[in-house]
Amino acid sequence: MAELLNCSFSQFTFNPIEIKTKRGTQVRKLSSRPFQCVLTEDNRAVLVKNGKDSLDICRIVNGMWQTSGGWGRIVPDDAVDAMLRYADAGFTTFDMADIYGPAEDLYGIFINRVRRERPPEFVDKVRGLTKWVPPPVKMTSNFVRESINVSRKRMDVAALDMLQFHWWDYSNTGYLDALKHLTDLKEEGKIKTVALTNFDTERLQIILENEIPVVSNQVQHSIVDMRPQQKMAELCQLTGVKLITYGTVMGGLLSEKFLDTNIAIPFSAPPLNTPSLQKYKRMVDAWGGWSLFQTLLRTLKTVATKHGVSIPTVAVKYVLDQPAVAGSMVGVRLGLSEHINDSNAVFSLVLDEDDVNRIQEVLKKGKDLLRVIGDCGDEYRRA
Repeated sequence: MAELLNCSFSQFTFNPIEIKTKRGTQVRKLSSRPFQCVLTEDNRAVLVKNGKDSLDICRIVNGMWQTSGGWGRIVPDDAVDAMLRYADAGFTTFDMADIYGPAEDLYGIFINRVRRERPPEFVDKVRGLTKWVPPPVKMTSNFVRESINVSRKRMDVAALDMLQFHWWDYSNTGYLDALKHLTDLKEEGKIKTVALTNFDTERLQIILENEIPVVSNQVQHSIVDMRPQQKMAELCQLTGVKLITYGTVMGGLLSEKFLDTNIAIPFSAPPLNTPSLQKYKRMVDAWGGWSLFQTLLRTLKTVATKHGVSIPTVAVKYVLDQPAVAGSMVGVRLGLSEHINDSNAVFSLVLDEDDVNRIQEVLKKGKDLLRVIGDCGDEYRRA
């Protein structure tokens, strides 16, 4: 029996968003409406929903960006075997994108093995979340339909569990056309839920005002990058839209591997030899630099040792405990390494007040990334 958590709006004070238009500045405010968060008994899964649209996902999501190249050679058979091991361990939600190399194709092979080798009730638990990242061209119904059909074919599913939409250029309002066409495809049964990725707070509000039933927004969110908690989470708390986070362990930077290392001294630290390590090292630089990051790692290690877990486990749990967060992505290097034990430990870890205070004392010393970078997704829209 699922535990139903009713969330009161009385604790939130939502400030209206000012939107600049050709006619001046408009102040828009969405009216409050009740929403519900539904967690399973062991808190391993959560239901994301908007109106009649809903999808249950594992709170730790297997991120498949690592299949796109730059993390080591992926052997398809080994990758699919690894996907089965994750699913058998209860990590049944996989996140991919049309631009993540063979990710959707691997999922198609995987889901067919699940259909052949696992009972029907197991198949029903597996979720494939994908993203559509089109160029900001004219969004016609046919273009959207054909693009989504490619993902459906690659993933070998009649309906996509979740389609997370990304848009590069906000000056082109074609994103609203695309989302309306995606909603039409949802009504036809080609997509089960429509969601977003890397949208900012202002555009999320516009999308909701246009009555487009998105269930979630996937954004970068870690202990270092707390931007989603400054504006986005407040709107999500008000409207019921949930956050799915990525970059939660910063490509592996938030781990014992980088504890007590000096990146400035050649060969004194593990190489930053993957796209994710290089990306999130830039986030560290923007936040406060390597010395402050070492202070954070030592603090996380103290907390981790106290609970008998690892630094990545603490990092994921801290973000999962934040308002509006439904699930957190942990990247999987399929066939190359596994972190099933660390991920399992997240569900039994309880961070107490002392743990949280220790972490927050370090975070106060870092820079406000909302001021440095901008709102969620702005890192993709700045030259």
